Amino acid sequence: MASSHDEDANSVAAQLAGLDLTNLYGSVDKYNVHGLNLTVPEDAQNIIKPWDEREDTSKFAESGVDDQVIIHIPFTQNVRLRSVLLKLGRGEMTPRRLRIYANRTTIVDFSEAEDITPQLNISLLQGEVAVHEYPLRAASFANVHSLSLFFSESVGGEMLRLYYIGFRGDSRSQRKDGTEKLEIPAANAADAQLMDRLQEKSGGQQTTAR
Repeated sequence: MASSHDEDANSVAAQLAGLDLTNLYGSVDKYNVHGLNLTVPEDAQNIIKPWDEREDTSKFAESGVDDQVIIHIPFTQNVRLRSVLLKLGRGEMTPRRLRIYANRTTIVDFSEAEDITPQLNISLLQGEVAVHEYPLRAASFANVHSLSLFFSESVGGEMLRLYYIGFRGDSRSQRKDGTEKLEIPAANAADAQLMDRLQEKSGGQQTTAR
């Protein structure tokens, strides 16, 4: 007869089996995701979906004047990327090429993208209807805070469509802005004031190395 401990362990295992623990959806700064040459610019955020919505086709991003699209994706913390997950448009709206640029200080535009060597240049699968995983070189994506994904060369040569973009990997150290002030809980406010006074006092003393 199975013990209650075994039953609890099996229950937890069953729950974890339905989760993708390496999915980085929670590390994407979704509201700062941008797209270039989309019919609706805000659609760039709509294709960054939770794992359980990856096969949903009701939300998508579509190119505007031609078959080139750039999606810029910042992360809330540094991440190590192991793969990119894509669900692409079907038929003539399937992009055949993806160039990935990592850690650009500004969003890569189309003219700049042609002059910069990407970290990775991928030939995308055609005819794939489900989400497909493309492995990434760990050395090139070990400490990433943003990506620019340049999709191009659709099968029909006129427009392309994207349904889902996701990533697998793991989070690195939390990124902090250099000017960001550390928030101190109220319970420690008095201690913080004391530390400030001590730092001011020590800062006013000159120490000479002998």
